[in-house]
Amino acid sequence: MPEGDSVYRATARLHHALAGKSILRSDLRVPALSTVDLAGYTVSEVLPRGKHLLMRLQPPATAEPAFNQPLLTLHSHLLMEGRWDLYGPGARFKRPAHTARVVLACDGVTAVGFDIAQVKLVPTAEEAQLVGHLGPDLLGPGWDAQAAAANFRAQPHRGIGEALLDQRLMAGVGNIYRCEVLFLTRLHPLTPVGQVVDLGKVIEMSQRLLEVNKERSRRVTTGLARTREPYWVYGRAGKPCLRCGAKIHVAKVAAEDSGMERDCYFCPSCQP
Repeated sequence: MPEGDSVYRATARLHHALAGKSILRSDLRVPALSTVDLAGYTVSEVLPRGKHLLMRLQPPATAEPAFNQPLLTLHSHLLMEGRWDLYGPGARFKRPAHTARVVLACDGVTAVGFDIAQVKLVPTAEEAQLVGHLGPDLLGPGWDAQAAAANFRAQPHRGIGEALLDQRLMAGVGNIYRCEVLFLTRLHPLTPVGQVVDLGKVIEMSQRLLEVNKERSRRVTTGLARTREPYWVYGRAGKPCLRCGAKIHVAKVAAEDSGMERDCYFCPSCQP
């Protein structure tokens, strides 16, 4: 599943390519939206909200103001396999055409959303129905560390490793950052939130890692951009800890909001 920084980069790329352009042809290959035609709408902006992408659309001008349509938001969530690609005129898709869920053709560029599990279209005024449940956005302009801390403290009995993946508490952390933040703050994944001495440090580290990586093509948490080991613990089960040399362990940690168990990597020596 994409982390908040990768969604940030995807929306920035889409915004740069599409903002201000009129949609010439649309194809929404989702049953609930299969008859929707967005031709004539103008892309006003594309922005992230945690791991969600919001494409805001300006309706075409009409002669009768009374019949003007509302501003719309095309919402997508990439989940595990989804991605947005951009193509120039006449370019062939780099992915199987049958996996395209959204096709938006504009002058000089076509945006294609492949394998997107969640696609919805709502009036922009009703965006809260889709993203209103999310906690403070780590990369959002309204980032509020104190509000995020309050959300965590309200659930003191949850393991910190589980809580970090709950987008309702704080939006943007995925499994990679969950593992890396816990290592850098020397916390075992199963430590109850109520026993975390410096919760502010955990939240600050989460925001810092996403912030420094949001413009990078290669995500790095070790601080060494050219290193062969960009991560301290993620994906390194059985390998020696880069700090102490102990063997990295991996545990299954449930995510209450999704019901899924995710591999959580940690050093038993640095994170007792």
